[in-house]
Amino acid sequence: MAGSDALEQLQAQFPTAVRQSRTDGDFLILSLLRDDMHPVVEFLKSAPGLNYALLMDITAVDYLRYPAENRPADLGTARFAVVYTLVSLEVPTRIRLRVPLEEADAVVDSLADLYGAANWLEREVWDMFGIRFRGHPNLTRILMYEQFEGHPLRKDYPLMKRQPLVPREEWLKEEVPPLNIGYMPILPGGKKPA
Repeated sequence: MAGSDALEQLQAQFPTAVRQSRTDGDFLILSLLRDDMHPVVEFLKSAPGLNYALLMDITAVDYLRYPAENRPADLGTARFAVVYTLVSLEVPTRIRLRVPLEEADAVVDSLADLYGAANWLEREVWDMFGIRFRGHPNLTRILMYEQFEGHPLRKDYPLMKRQPLVPREEWLKEEVPPLNIGYMPILPGGKKPA
């Protein structure tokens, strides 16, 4: 079974943390409560023999209009699930962690203190779904512009919603220094640009 050692160690260390577990191909999929997520991930990253040192992805799922018969049983009434994918560098296994969140309290602890990549991935989830990450160092938009209203991957986001127009000067506030690439490009035929 994929990740069975990790599951055994987790159940020994955190007996009530794993609400549900299953495998799908080479993935071990675990459902965790929000309050257990950060300590569980910290354990998975640092425990000898596990070494889940690579955070591959963070995303979210909005189950607002999901048919009841197709909803994962571990979600209960939660509207959202934040999904983390971790890879072990010691044992070739992957774990997917799913954390259900209610719409009224869509907040989960940030992993930016454990994984540098979490910084950008959590900003993307915030930008697209509106899920907040407690303790994130800079939870600002990353894909949409700052004046954008709403979170476009939510199932209730209006498709025809008009966004405020932002004058060009607003989004070009910062002057970007010229790029110094340190070499001279050569054009076809060996010619240098004029």
